[in-house]
Amino acid sequence: MSDSPAGIGPLDAGGAVAPQSGSGRRIIRADAHADLQRRAHGSGDAWVHGPNGEKYWGTHGAAGLLAHHPDAGVLLQLRATWSHYGDTWGLPGGARKLGESAVDAAVREANEEAGVPPALLRVEFEQVFDRGFWSYTTVVAEALEDFDPVIGDAESAALSWVPMDEIDRLPLHPGFAASWTGLRRRLS
Repeated sequence: MSDSPAGIGPLDAGGAVAPQSGSGRRIIRADAHADLQRRAHGSGDAWVHGPNGEKYWGTHGAAGLLAHHPDAGVLLQLRATWSHYGDTWGLPGGARKLGESAVDAAVREANEEAGVPPALLRVEFEQVFDRGFWSYTTVVAEALEDFDPVIGDAESAALSWVPMDEIDRLPLHPGFAASWTGLRRRLS
């Protein structure tokens, strides 16, 4: 067995989490030998630089999917080490394409990165972080069935359904960490 990120527990040789205290939680890890590719960049895939030097991904903004299930928890993605804020847990998501709605972008990205089946989602609400020159929309959707996520590209080091009360124990992407308290309150 190998160690996994804080709060997730040891992994078996197949990449599944060994249950902790009967939690039955599972984690899907990228196989170190898999030939996962980065997706080709699209029209919105570039950095946007703000007036104070901050940078954000997505020339048309970005969106992510917070998929939750009453028994499984929240589907989180461990970002690949090489990515912006790598080795942190956040939501599957990414840059919006020109003219693409936030919901469509979040669902598309979650399907590409984590194998989230669009037909199993019921969108509940959106939460927007708007910087004036760039925005990020968190699309919150209930997963109508528990499903096993599938790592679809090199952006994910791991995927896991995490119980809501355990999310704060993980090293979170700063943007997700800043929004999690409010999102959790709305989900409760």
